Amino acid sequence: MSTFILGIIILLVGGALYGKLCERVFGPDDRKTPAYEKQDGVDFVPLPKRKNALINLLNIAGTGPILGPIQGILFGPIAFITIPIGCVIGGAMHDYFSGMISLREGGIQMPEIVQRSTNKAVSKIYTVFVSIVLFLIGVVFIYTPGDIAATQVFGFGGTAAEPSTWIIYSCIFVYYLVATVFPIDKIIGRVYPVFGAILILSAVGVFIMLFVKGYALADVWDAWTLGGFDFAEYFTDQHFIPAFFITVACGILSGFHSTQITLVTRTLESEKEGRLTFYNMMIAEGFIAMVWAAGTMAMIGIGAEQAGITMALNDGVWTYFAASDSGLMQISATSVVGVICRNMLGPVGGIIAIIGVIILPITSGDTALRSLRLILSDRLKIKQDKSIKRILLSLPIFVIAYVVLIWAKINPDGFNTIWRYFGWSNQTLAIFALASIFIYLFRHDKKRYVWMPFIPLVFYSFVTCSYIMNSKIGFGISYVTSCVIGGVFAVAVVAVTLYFSRKN
Repeated sequence: MSTFILGIIILLVGGALYGKLCERVFGPDDRKTPAYEKQDGVDFVPLPKRKNALINLLNIAGTGPILGPIQGILFGPIAFITIPIGCVIGGAMHDYFSGMISLREGGIQMPEIVQRSTNKAVSKIYTVFVSIVLFLIGVVFIYTPGDIAATQVFGFGGTAAEPSTWIIYSCIFVYYLVATVFPIDKIIGRVYPVFGAILILSAVGVFIMLFVKGYALADVWDAWTLGGFDFAEYFTDQHFIPAFFITVACGILSGFHSTQITLVTRTLESEKEGRLTFYNMMIAEGFIAMVWAAGTMAMIGIGAEQAGITMALNDGVWTYFAASDSGLMQISATSVVGVICRNMLGPVGGIIAIIGVIILPITSGDTALRSLRLILSDRLKIKQDKSIKRILLSLPIFVIAYVVLIWAKINPDGFNTIWRYFGWSNQTLAIFALASIFIYLFRHDKKRYVWMPFIPLVFYSFVTCSYIMNSKIGFGISYVTSCVIGGVFAVAVVAVTLYFSRKN
């Protein structure tokens, strides 16, 4: 438990200090924001500070800060240190500067930021890349909340053969279409504060019960064995670097965030709200990640016989098992959510927490598709001032998304394939954003602070490249060779970033 507490202190104290430094480096002032300069009643709409903060938190916090840590904690208690440090100096910094650059430049989206930092060719590559990622997010964030709702709230089987599965998916689809098309203050601005309250209460509830019930958590300086599971063995076998940082994206650093934050820059009333809205909300996501990581370790510690989780090898892969009437039953990472909620919060509190987990991906999926609509409209020069134009642009996206969803549900490994590529591509997106931040600071007489984006830029360039080289979903090259290639790629990224920094 001591390592977990230390991690929370690092997250909160480090976040307060580093967030202040980020704010001082950028220098927000009292100039008019895009919400007022470009007010259109649809996307550029002034909203209150607290509402913007909650909207941003729900935009960025999908199932990532829950499912990622549930799987990432298997690497051991070192996760309680790497999550907060990475969040403070990586993810929150990435989110703050991405948001503030967009805000200062008129509420532009990430493709335009990348283009202004590099050139049209790089921006086009980024636009294609980010469009695919946002599309995949829309699909997976229908699949995961739909399945959790079907199996853990309504008690259905959640299979492709059941009509209830498609009814639930369709309901989420309808909400997405409404949230994507209607003015931001009419739908998102009204319902998100309620969703935000449920999300926060769920995380706080699990956090409190960790101490009230006195669950055992492993510490980095003690044995890494708990509930019969050897975290140290998993740490070594699964290659902590780079696998952990692909597994746990949201909660540490996520490239997807930059695409969502630039939506909120169009509703901020003052630049000075940036630290709360961008930096501090990422710290809040880091807290959510820490809580669910700790909750999973606690369940492993008590074991399936005490309504927790037992880890066992299944076809050479460590798998979660829970107790059932017929003995141990294999469960997915999604089902671990239900185990944690029911064990810690009881039947009623557990259901409320599960609802919060369902809300998380829905409130990220809708804005992902909204962001995709805005990116496509900007690139295709299609004005979004009328509802019919927004509907005509959104409908093809939704039709294709539903077709992919059907494939993912019918194909036994369909969803897993989509999720793995989403995880890797999500982190790859961050390279574009971090390079753009570096170039922005370099060009705006802040060269002495370029080390802030430089550190995560180098690290994640190495992580993403070495992972795809070594992973089964990539090239399957040996670990050592993949690390060498990753190192060369990181050097190349730095060289290209410096080139564009000096070019203009």
